[in-house]
Amino acid sequence: MSLPESEFDYDAHLAACARGEQSALRDLYVQEGPRLLGVAKRLVRDKALAEDIVHEAFIKIWNGAAQFDPARGSARGWMFSVTRHLALNQLRDQSRETPFNEEHDAEPDEDAFDVQGHSARIHRCLEQLDPQRRSCILHAYVDGYSHAQISQRLGTPLGTVKAWIKRSLNALRECMG
Repeated sequence: MSLPESEFDYDAHLAACARGEQSALRDLYVQEGPRLLGVAKRLVRDKALAEDIVHEAFIKIWNGAAQFDPARGSARGWMFSVTRHLALNQLRDQSRETPFNEEHDAEPDEDAFDVQGHSARIHRCLEQLDPQRRSCILHAYVDGYSHAQISQRLGTPLGTVKAWIKRSLNALRECMG
């Protein structure tokens, strides 16, 4: 049974989670679990996957409760943001997956040797980049980080990260021929 939103103190419950009070997490789950599930289901369009996302969201909420800053926004909004980001990450990860095709993989094709040659060449070209610029490229194209995430991770201004990536891609293109 959930309390009306106006009477439920999200900030106090998150603070209690930060102190390790499991009953506060349970109360948050009872209060918002169904709505968070609705958000996740609308995004991923799969009930079982949405349930997994909400489960992971509550783990993140529990583990991150001490870092929640009420000056930056509402506790309820933060919970929805955590859930939404997990769902969007799941969608992004799914779009990157390539289906396994046994027929294609069974016969080595002539391009396989060409790919190996390109792989060695790209590694040599990457090694020629400045370490910070190489790190930006790898974070963007291997780890899938956004420019803002790279900026935050490296403690470098966003404009600098964008410029490094642009220049590094041009250098890689030139190196690859």
